[in-house]
This record gives sequence, structure tokens and C-alpha cells, in this order.
Amino acid sequence: MEFIDLRSDTVTKPRPEMLEAISTARVGDDVYGEDPTINSLEEKAAEITGKERALFVPSGTMANQIAAMVHTRPGDEIITEKTNHIFLYEAGGLARLAGVQTHVIEGDRGFIPFPKLKEAVRDENIHFPETTLLSLENTHNRAGGRVFSPEDYKPHLDFCSERGIRTHLDGARIFNAAAALDLDVKELTRGFDSLCFCLSKGLGAPVGSLLCGNEEFIAEGRKARKILGGGMRQAGILAAAGIEALKNIQKKLERDHELAIELASNIEKMKNFDLTSPVESNILVVNYKGKLPIEKLVEGLKKEGLLVNAFGENSIRIVTHCDVDRDHIKRAGEILNKF
Repeated sequence: MEFIDLRSDTVTKPRPEMLEAISTARVGDDVYGEDPTINSLEEKAAEITGKERALFVPSGTMANQIAAMVHTRPGDEIITEKTNHIFLYEAGGLARLAGVQTHVIEGDRGFIPFPKLKEAVRDENIHFPETTLLSLENTHNRAGGRVFSPEDYKPHLDFCSERGIRTHLDGARIFNAAAALDLDVKELTRGFDSLCFCLSKGLGAPVGSLLCGNEEFIAEGRKARKILGGGMRQAGILAAAGIEALKNIQKKLERDHELAIELASNIEKMKNFDLTSPVESNILVVNYKGKLPIEKLVEGLKKEGLLVNAFGENSIRIVTHCDVDRDHIKRAGEILNKF
């Protein structure tokens, strides 16, 4: 059976042009800084995001953890929203690797209201840890691919700048946000001390993320990457796919968003399903109101040829990506309608 795989945008396979780029990549030892393809990718990532330097790492989780290690000292406190990836899905890395305490704020669909941020920041007191980092996420996975504009977080960034608190953006899908808002990605990264984005999600590359910031931050980040075992050697074969992934981003992601909206329109007509929120990018979180346990629903959909992820007790997550087309989306809607 051929499956329609909508579990995540991480499931994509390299396109022929990526495989061609991989097979012809010029390589060297990246730990020595001698891989020309890695260097080219890092320069391109820094330019696109408006930062001084960039660092290629194996995963977005490693990028987030390096940012925390560089921006903080053990015993510090970082603030983040309680459903952000850096807190929820990174195996307690902030405590184990950076040695920091995490202050999580219950937001509104992933958004931290500014008054709550001000209230959370510690004043100087010998009893308190020092608040040294704010981490935000855009687009927001748990909020169904919610997109945040520069205006949404301007007060947060201005306040942190005034208080000497560093800021990190988990921009795993930041290009989805830029496509949704029709903005240059620099507009969404301006004001952050660091950010990361994934090549292996909507951009369709097989491996890798980029961590971006100023020169000093990236120099320290390179050492932290080595500590975590992320210093790779002839990794230009991976970077070549990343360079290919960064071509024509806007059009590719706009198409993914269109397919998500098309599927959402079909789902809204179904008796046993409804959307938890409007579709803003390529992620749909869908409530299930039928009688099956959610695991049985996912299993039943799989038997019909549709792969999705359970996303809590009564919901599933559906993600469009570059390996699906309108025929796949039409068929996915027909399968869902059976339930």
C-alpha cells in the first residue's frame, strides 16, 4: 500500500536535484573549518537571517540547547511558553546540559502575553536565580502552526533588551512564518540575539539545522557543538542538500499552506472532526469527536493508507509538505470522511 504520510514535514525524501548536489559536493574537514560547502551554507544562512554568522548542526534540538548553553550560566533561569519545543520535546536538556532552571508561562495558543513576561522576570535578590534568556517559537507547533508577526513580540524584545536579557528564537519553521506573512525572514528575526531554523522540515532537506547569531555567539556555539558531539567532518554532503533546500523557498511553502487550507476546508464539513484553530501555515490540529480512542483512530486511518500523529487524547496533527500534492490531499480528505 502507498501511504499518504502527513505525520510531519520531517518525513520528506531528497529530491533528484538534492541527490545530484550531494553527489557532486566539494568537501573538507568541517571541524577544521575546511569544508567549502558547509562554509557556503553557513554564509548563506547568516545572510538570509540578517545575522553575522551561522553554524551548521545536526538538529534543531541541538541548536536550541547550544543557544541555552552559550547565553546562560548554570543556575540561571530561562523563560519560555509551556508548550514550546525547547521545554516540551527536548528531554530535559535545559537542565541536563545548560544546568538552568526553566520558568514556563501558560500562554494563549503559544503566545506569551507581555504582562506575564514582565511579571515572570526576576528582580535582583539573593534568593532568586537570574533571568538571563527568553526563548520564543515561530511558527508554533503545538498551537497548530500559529504564525507570529514582528509586532507581536516587539514589546518582549524591547523589554528584554532594556533588562539585559538575551533572546533566542526557535525558528524551526520560520520560513513558513515568512511565507504566511509575505515578509522577508529578516523581518521576523530582527532583534533576536540568536535563532535557529531547520532544513529538514518544510525545506525538504534530509538533515540539519542552522544556528545564527553574532560572531562571538557562534564562536562559543562551535565549542558547545563539539562538547555535544556535533562536530562532523566531511559534512558538506549534507550542506549541499541544505543549499538546494534554500532555493525558491517562498513558492514551495506557499503551496504547502494552500494544501493545508484545502484539506481544512474539507475537514470543516465532517461530522466527527473540527479544527482547534484556523490554519495559518502547514499544520492542522484536528479535534476528533467520535467514539474511537485516538490510538484506534490513528490505526484505522493507517489501514486506509493515511498516516497522521495523535496529538493528545482527542486530537490528531496533520502536516502538509513538499512530498504531497492535491491528489494526496483529496484522498486524505476522503479517508478522514470515512471516520
